[in-house]
Amino acid sequence: MSVLDDLLRRGWPALSEVDVDGWVARVSGGVTQRANSVAPLAVPPDVGSAMARVERLYGAHGLPAVFQLGPTVWPPDLDERLAARGYRYGSPTTVEVAEVAPVLSRLPSGAPSAITALPDEEWMDLWWAVDGRGDDVARDVARWILTAGPALYGSVRDERGVAAVARLALVGEWGGLYCMAVRADARRRGLGSVVLRGVLSAAVGLGVRRCWLQVRASNAAARALYAGAGFTEAARYHYRTQVRG
Repeated sequence: MSVLDDLLRRGWPALSEVDVDGWVARVSGGVTQRANSVAPLAVPPDVGSAMARVERLYGAHGLPAVFQLGPTVWPPDLDERLAARGYRYGSPTTVEVAEVAPVLSRLPSGAPSAITALPDEEWMDLWWAVDGRGDDVARDVARWILTAGPALYGSVRDERGVAAVARLALVGEWGGLYCMAVRADARRRGLGSVVLRGVLSAAVGLGVRRCWLQVRASNAAARALYAGAGFTEAARYHYRTQVRG
């Protein structure tokens, strides 16, 4: 397992993980692809048999089988095998990394962020309104995922309330940026940069020196923001999703 694989797993943990001959099958009630996909971190003795077991496992939960094909993929031709099996390609994503100190030196100053160790309801309301999918049960699962490991939660307020939020997962000297969200009427005011500066500044006092984030490869605006802050691409991943009849 690469360092990035370990960070991605610990930064966004699943409700449960099942070992399938070296593959890690994550199951979380269908809430987010990351927490409901297979991390293929070792070569199973019989790849075809392992695929069938994965499909039965997810099927028992009413879910399609999904594979996250990231920095570590075993066997190396797994993407081709899944494509031949009819799995659909999707969600190409870049993993970007940076040293915290240079990022902070590039980010503009702004209104101070509130930083907490747990997300309050206002934080959850904004993030869920921007990026959430599902009912109250799904929101409860999402809250469990968010709080299953140590993290910082930043928010920026304006006259209408919480205007921007972010989560920084804490994994040793690394911080993982997740859940960046800005209220629709508060965009293009630099609040994303303000809340990013807030969580990173707070994390420095906890020993965080490096950071990572994940962003859709097609999100040109977000990638430009992060490039301007000093992030560089370290890896890519995508998903393969079972197409069920």
